Parts: sequence; structure tokens; C-alpha cells
Amino acid sequence: MGNRTQAQRDAMTVEIGYALVTAAFLALGVFLLCAAPVLALDLAGGAARGVTMAAATAAGLAFVARVVRVLWRYGGGGGAGQPSQPGHTRPDS
Repeated sequence: MGNRTQAQRDAMTVEIGYALVTAAFLALGVFLLCAAPVLALDLAGGAARGVTMAAATAAGLAFVARVVRVLWRYGGGGGAGQPSQPGHTRPDS
């Protein structure tokens, strides 16, 4: 990996925090959206548990997907990384 500067470590810390916070909000929204039928349709018993479990599963998947997407794009895995040298607008050919 090599040595990283303090600025690079700080940038990664901020990016991880951003990924976790936005993923938490996304997961909450997905859970509320998926679990809404429990309240709207006044479901009870097994149906309510099933819908709630499906909502929790969808929320968990949304959380993981958001964190992976943000960190993947930050790390340059998506091909949109920083130029190889300062001042260059394209990677070296």
C-alpha cells in the first residue's frame, strides 16, 4: 500500500463516515417503505412478521450496497480515480 499522508488518511475517514451515514438513512427509508403495509393494512401475526422480516432484509441489503458503492467509487474501482500525476486530466496512455 505504501505510506499515506495525514490528508489521505483524513479523507478516507471522512469518506467512510459519509458512506455509513448515508447508508443508515437509506436503510431507514427502505425499511419504513417496505414495512408500511403492516400499519396501512393493519396486518397481524405471521403476515406482519413476514413483512417486517422482508423489510429488515431489504434495509440490510440497501445499507451494504450503499457502503460498497461509495467506498468502491472513492477507491477508484469504478474507473473514475484521480489522475496519475497532478495537473494531468487523463491517466497516462
